[in-house]
Amino acid sequence: MTKTISCYHCGNDCPDETIRINEKYFCCNGCKTVYEILEASDLCNYYNIKDRPGISRNENVVRNFDFLDDPDLKARLIDFTDGKHTSITFNIPQMHCSSCIWILENLYKLNPGVRESRVNFLRKTLALNFSEETTSLKEVVELLDSLGYLPVLSLEKSYKEKGNTILRKLYYKIGIAGFAFGNIMLLSFPEYLSLEDVVTDNIKMIFGTINMFLALPVFFYSASEYYVSAWKGLRKKIINIDVPITLGIVVLFIRSYYELITMTGAGYLDSLAALVFFLLIGKLFQHKTYEALNFERNFQSYFPIAVTIIKDGKETTKPVEKLNIGERIVIKNNEIIPADSVLISESADIDYSFVTGESTPTGCINGDLIYAGGRLIGQSIEVETVKEVSQSYLTQLWNQDAFNKDYHSRINSLVNVVSKYFTVAVFIIAISAFIYWIGTSSEAAFNAFTAVLIIACPCALALSTPFTLGNTLRIFGRNSFYAKNTDVIERLAVIDAIVFDKTGTITESADSEIRYSGKELSESDKQGLLSLAGQSSHPLSRQIELYLKGCDKIAVSDYSEIVGQGLSGNINGIQIKMGSEKFVNGHIENGYDSQINTRVFISIDDDPKGYYTFSNKYREGLQELAESLRKNYEVAVLSGDNENEKKNLLKIFGNKAELLFNQSPYDKLDKIKKLQDNGRHVLMIGDGLNDAGALKQSDVGISISENINNFSPACDGIMESKSFIKLKEFIRFSRTSRNIIILSFIISFFYNIIGLGFAVQGNLSPVIAAILMPLSSISVVVFTSFTTNLSAKKAGLL
Repeated sequence: MTKTISCYHCGNDCPDETIRINEKYFCCNGCKTVYEILEASDLCNYYNIKDRPGISRNENVVRNFDFLDDPDLKARLIDFTDGKHTSITFNIPQMHCSSCIWILENLYKLNPGVRESRVNFLRKTLALNFSEETTSLKEVVELLDSLGYLPVLSLEKSYKEKGNTILRKLYYKIGIAGFAFGNIMLLSFPEYLSLEDVVTDNIKMIFGTINMFLALPVFFYSASEYYVSAWKGLRKKIINIDVPITLGIVVLFIRSYYELITMTGAGYLDSLAALVFFLLIGKLFQHKTYEALNFERNFQSYFPIAVTIIKDGKETTKPVEKLNIGERIVIKNNEIIPADSVLISESADIDYSFVTGESTPTGCINGDLIYAGGRLIGQSIEVETVKEVSQSYLTQLWNQDAFNKDYHSRINSLVNVVSKYFTVAVFIIAISAFIYWIGTSSEAAFNAFTAVLIIACPCALALSTPFTLGNTLRIFGRNSFYAKNTDVIERLAVIDAIVFDKTGTITESADSEIRYSGKELSESDKQGLLSLAGQSSHPLSRQIELYLKGCDKIAVSDYSEIVGQGLSGNINGIQIKMGSEKFVNGHIENGYDSQINTRVFISIDDDPKGYYTFSNKYREGLQELAESLRKNYEVAVLSGDNENEKKNLLKIFGNKAELLFNQSPYDKLDKIKKLQDNGRHVLMIGDGLNDAGALKQSDVGISISENINNFSPACDGIMESKSFIKLKEFIRFSRTSRNIIILSFIISFFYNIIGLGFAVQGNLSPVIAAILMPLSSISVVVFTSFTTNLSAKKAGLL
């Protein structure tokens, strides 16, 4: 009989030995080519991380990708390009294991033009960024095709999978295991009824042989994923829960075949089939339970940002998720473009650092395409949307590594340690129980051994954290507080210092009273001031814009905005400034500090005209919130304004609160660092405009949204202004969530101790254990979800 030769790359059978490199044989030239590419790039470690690496490719199919050179088609496929760097997201349905992830995330070694590639295994997508100067979209797709990962090139961005392959396979395995289980039990009735005569002995032998054949697909197919998972864990020197489960299945199978072949017993094939069947049923039940309790955030509603649109010749705001293709929107300085748009204004400078990592602004002219995620630098522009808003794309930018904080999750580390040692302990208990009972009864010994391995499942420990914190994320979202990820909740639970920005954070910009004092302004002066103020998204600029809304806007040139100081620009050849007194006039007059209101000074052609005075209105409920927070937290207020509001702030926050004024963005960041150096866990709350550094430096940075597009990737969460008064409840509920996780750990341990007590006595059959094991995981999920919901209702968050 001719020995079958397996392809070194894909594992398929080779038709002959003609395609080879030294002692390595390949089924086709395609697999050989892939191997040569990997070898040339020193990536042959790929073959060490799976048994059958790669995806076989039909070499007879020659694909032509010249169509990807078409600029119009390319523009519809990609997510972003600035002419130098291009980002695109591919759907890769062939992705199926860890080796696929490894090779796809190492594409930069195969093509130097690939700057970065990130895999989302659950969605089967590949987010890829490449340099246009070094490679092209066509070459990237050809590389993926040569590796056996041909992407789905579809113009329909809402690509839907035609079926859940994993779930379908699970149904097949359950069907086979259930069929075998039912028939093995039916054929085992002579054993169950203890019939003893010549006829039944012959029937027992025939039925036993049939049962042996029925058990084969159960053992080799239905239970296969447990073997694969256990093997992968052991190869990485990890003892996961599938290791003892696999051992229990193998022991049942070998013992049953031994008894049936030697005719010394009836075996345990019915228990084996029942065990696998109930394990798979439990897995399906878990899948459906988790699906019903899915806490994946709907990012379409999780960004409380709006855009300024032009309607009937007037500016108004509109929720981002309701923005349509073809609408004209106004983008102001430092605002993010929420959707791919065409520039209507003459020119613009766009900062794509959130997308490319490079901060050099890209110059655009009328008619150019501006991509979502870019931030406007300079005077306001008008654009027209050409694609729908993709807030999942903005979320992808929000979750980039550059904006993630180096945080070590205490709870997750506890779960990992407990799960590892718990599994080792269970394995020792199982062996001890087997040794204890083997001298008394082999059946009791095997029952005890397998029941211990099956019932003691640390999965419940691992599930409690994501489901508790996931549910907490959902509850926070319903209250208009949108946390970046579950780590934010863990960090929020341990904060002991809170720092507030003033303007736009604890004050309500929309309801502040404004009045002008100084030299009389002409209509052209007011028109220039309105036009300049309309370029900025700062709360005070927006108030001045509303105050002068009766005037018409005109073009602004040489626009400049210095964070924390003011604005300047040229309108019809006239230089206009507005901002702090020092920025506008170059000095501060005596007596200004005795004033009690915020002022914005203005000058026209270096002639000081006067100032706008703002009577700050603090957010409703701030007094009560401040009183409750200062009892348990160190509180500070940082303001870019001078001390004109000090008396009012002392009344609100008390004498113990630290009040700092004339703070630049760098001063705010340094204050956060000093608090952290003193061992404090700091929560920073700002407006996201001039607080980006402080928000990123703090342990938790929350940006307050006042219905404007001031989203900042540096923040850990976005809170709508209406939910500001619930801040204490959010912090308290974060601590409650942490306590629920700890309580679920205790319940899980208690459950396992009781189950192990029955198992080691040999009183728990493997079948009953297989039923109880998934119930422990599901019970933890239900407990954490129910408890968080109940606690949220008591806290007034549901």
